[in-house]
Amino acid sequence: MNTISTRTYRDKYRLAVLDGALRNAMVAEKVCAIDRSDNKNIQNPYGGQPTATVQALAGTYSVSAFTTTNESLDVDDEIIYSEHIFDFEQTLSRFDLFASRTNEVMYAVAIAADKWAVNELCEGGTGAYTTPVGGFTTAANINVIISNLISKVAGYAETYYGNMYLIIEDTDVPGFIQAAATSGFKFADDALKNGLVGRYMGVDVFVVKSGTFVDEATTAVSGSKTWTNDSHRVFGVKKVTTFAQPRDHKIEEKSVTGKTGIEFVIYGYVGFKVWSQKAALTVDITLA
Repeated sequence: MNTISTRTYRDKYRLAVLDGALRNAMVAEKVCAIDRSDNKNIQNPYGGQPTATVQALAGTYSVSAFTTTNESLDVDDEIIYSEHIFDFEQTLSRFDLFASRTNEVMYAVAIAADKWAVNELCEGGTGAYTTPVGGFTTAANINVIISNLISKVAGYAETYYGNMYLIIEDTDVPGFIQAAATSGFKFADDALKNGLVGRYMGVDVFVVKSGTFVDEATTAVSGSKTWTNDSHRVFGVKKVTTFAQPRDHKIEEKSVTGKTGIEFVIYGYVGFKVWSQKAALTVDITLA
């Protein structure tokens, strides 16, 4: 007896496409710590920052008070999409409607999740920097901006491994190309041959589509969150923030009374936290 249904293959295909889309298309996967456990709430209690005293030899000391701050990440938003494909649409189409729609839906979910996480990252950082006039589109500003951003996080242990990142939009790319093309023979040669260099002055540069950084207030884009990120970008140290996606995404396929064909829905839960102890390692950039 064959116990494998045709739907089993559809589900496997959907999950494979989604898995690839989420990991290839998402910048958040590369700059945040990802938590895929079943936890709806992630606790992170921490004590106050101690300060050591240097003094002449005395053999005496004063006792400091110790306080604990409770901090947590709550998974309180979901990303969801569903649609109904009528049987006649599948039967009469001249191409593989299932595969086509699966690809479109998976990338739509991936883009929505990435946009949500990137804006949460930008909104939560306590570091702040305003670029010179012209922002990243002016080639002469690039070296100035990058060096100033690096100075914002210099001296922290996390930066010693060269794990800094910068997220820009595609409209910022021309300034980087022009700056790289005039910056030393080897660097310029790489830029001219390969386009945007993924690493600039020790910083990994990620490019997202125009319109990723936005102002939103509890909309279908931001969920329960409010953002003021229009004309902003974000810089920081990797893996000091947490992006929670419990059990990844789920897919359901249903027959609906009164309609031919099938309805399918894909959904997942998300949470994000810029932890207070290291919030300064995420820098909210304002374009001038």
